[in-house]
Amino acid sequence: MKILRILSLFCLLTTSFLTAQNKQITLDDIWSGTFRTEGLDVLHSMNNGQQYSVLNFDRTLGGTTIDIYDYKTLAKVNTLVSSADIEAIKYFTDYTFSTDESQVLLATEEESIFRRSSLGIYYVYNTKTKQATLVSEDKIQEPTFSPDGTKIAFGLNNNLYVKDLLSGKTTQFTFDGVKNKVINGITDWVYEEEFAFVRAFDWNAGSNKIAFIRFDETDVPEFSMDVYGKELYQTQTVFKYPKAGENNAKVSLHVFDLKSNTLSEVIVDKTYDDFYIPRIKWTNDADVLSAQFMNRHQNELDLWMVNTKKNKANLAVAETDNAYVDVTDNLTFLEDDSFIWTSEKDGYNHIYHYDKKGKLINQVTKGNWEVTSYYGYDDKSGQIFYQSVENGSTNRDVYSIKLNGTQKRRLSKTEGTNAADFSADFTYFINTFSSATTPYLYTLNDAKSGTVIKSIQDNSDLKALVANYTLSKKEFSTIKVNGNDLNMWVIKPANFDANKKYPLFMYQYSGPGSQQVANKWNSANDYWYQMLAQQGYIVACVDGRGTGFKGADFKKVTQKELGKYEIEDQIEAAKLLGAKPYVDSSRIGIWGWSYGGFMSSNALFKGHDVFKMAIAVAPVTSWRFYDSIYTERYMTTPQENASGYDDNSPINHVDKLKGDFLLIHGTGDDNVHVQNTMRMVEALVQANKQFEWMIYPDKNHGIYGGNTRLHLYTKMTNFINRTLGDKL
Repeated sequence: MKILRILSLFCLLTTSFLTAQNKQITLDDIWSGTFRTEGLDVLHSMNNGQQYSVLNFDRTLGGTTIDIYDYKTLAKVNTLVSSADIEAIKYFTDYTFSTDESQVLLATEEESIFRRSSLGIYYVYNTKTKQATLVSEDKIQEPTFSPDGTKIAFGLNNNLYVKDLLSGKTTQFTFDGVKNKVINGITDWVYEEEFAFVRAFDWNAGSNKIAFIRFDETDVPEFSMDVYGKELYQTQTVFKYPKAGENNAKVSLHVFDLKSNTLSEVIVDKTYDDFYIPRIKWTNDADVLSAQFMNRHQNELDLWMVNTKKNKANLAVAETDNAYVDVTDNLTFLEDDSFIWTSEKDGYNHIYHYDKKGKLINQVTKGNWEVTSYYGYDDKSGQIFYQSVENGSTNRDVYSIKLNGTQKRRLSKTEGTNAADFSADFTYFINTFSSATTPYLYTLNDAKSGTVIKSIQDNSDLKALVANYTLSKKEFSTIKVNGNDLNMWVIKPANFDANKKYPLFMYQYSGPGSQQVANKWNSANDYWYQMLAQQGYIVACVDGRGTGFKGADFKKVTQKELGKYEIEDQIEAAKLLGAKPYVDSSRIGIWGWSYGGFMSSNALFKGHDVFKMAIAVAPVTSWRFYDSIYTERYMTTPQENASGYDDNSPINHVDKLKGDFLLIHGTGDDNVHVQNTMRMVEALVQANKQFEWMIYPDKNHGIYGGNTRLHLYTKMTNFINRTLGDKL
């Protein structure tokens, strides 16, 4: 079953030639949702391969529906379920089908925990009887159908449960779960954030066994955040957060046998001193579980095949790297339990085919380009479907290729960013296309040829809307910096005059493997950049060394020295752009968020002779303050690499500050703790350096909610105008 959530996004203004329009963008326009795009929410391809379902909001009744559409005609076939038909539900926000699609799990009253985790009330809706059954009166986590659809497993209060949908009986099968001590089957904070998953349990094909990861957090240090709220006394949120070099949770792998009602621990034939289990997944064999074990340095990843009946583990694949090995969700078992695997072992991310014991059959894709998404394998045609940057690192295209590596075909036809969601039988795919000049376009395509059959959604209303605004072209190019051709975009004022001098405002992120220079319809920030261009600024972004999709060597050059080469590239790029006759080199600024805030702070301090100002939002100010999995992946531990941590952390370079500095953070940031900013403030004060700062009470890493984003961007705009725009 495939589910693709395509959220409504804020998006970039069109960059086509619009010379007659003169409406000016405002911050109110940006943050009121004026430029929101239309999309498809919770798209699911039905088993028959001829239909798909979408979650829709019923504006008349005020609830939600799951509607079924025909691929060929795109016409709505029927409404499978409406919240109006279920008395206990006002609306539902997500849904999941059982394997045979006779039942639907409906999520209601969801509340966020951290970035990916949530609690909710769930109902099982039977499409035949039209009856809805409450899974639990408590708010639960990650409810998941068994493959035969007769049971649901879920997490509650750090323990695991199974509800039998036939008898209605609920059975608890772990009992040692305690908040901030032991978690069963649900990931801890750092796994959720850095390994990007929450559900740490999985059903086997026979629906009679559940494998799960157990987290013992007892020795992990706690972090606390004050919650100011609206009461007379503030409260605290306390959770386990392993910072770099500190104790991680001790993990172990277990299997619950529903028939015998027994628990057993999985033991592999290798001793790991300190390790992670970043993925588990059952094979098609109901007794064989795959488990990925990774050392703490994350430069060794072992894929084990565990026969849970014989309690014997076979090492199938052992990946090693001088820097680190990426963890993905691309592992796919074919009918014979041979499997698809992706790896950077030849220097670029590519697809490999192994037999069920781990013997390499063949490398499926090859070349000096990256596979960026793996979509699946069609056993009837023997084809693999994937996305790659073969057509340039700033573009994305959809391809098909035979399992043996022959008959590769480009299925997407338009240059820009293409992403696909395939029908269950791989007859069709819905292509999502955008570029710097075209908002999101959803089309139905033939999976054999890629031919567009019909347009589903073209955001024509948005096109008409933005045609009224003064817009600038987003110019893509490369810039030669420190021996490398770096991808760059530039937005100039629509009335640009090469004989004038303009202030330059740069945006930066630069996190390992990231990309900001991409040919796609972008985020709300790009509206802001267009607004700044209207006011007389040139805005630019350069992806330096350490960013992604140009090969492993380019990405991993920053290993053990985060912030060294990335800053060198930004400073040099600013110098080169500042040398342009139309750029005022005395008025160059830079900003960034999170890793980008780390970068903008460093750029202003280390590049004080180049940058006049910087804005840092939710920045890491020392890698000693950040979590173990992310930081140690690139830096090892601070005990092993003290100079790597300290030499490039901005908190240690505050004495170099000469320009204007705005520091911003939310006190409820569970990711990059406000501790980073507080320690930076103290360092700046002790160095007798003047600066400005803004604290947003109880706001998390995204700093949003109510009027918050409008206030934030107003503050940043005013700061830019005061520090760079004095001659405009």
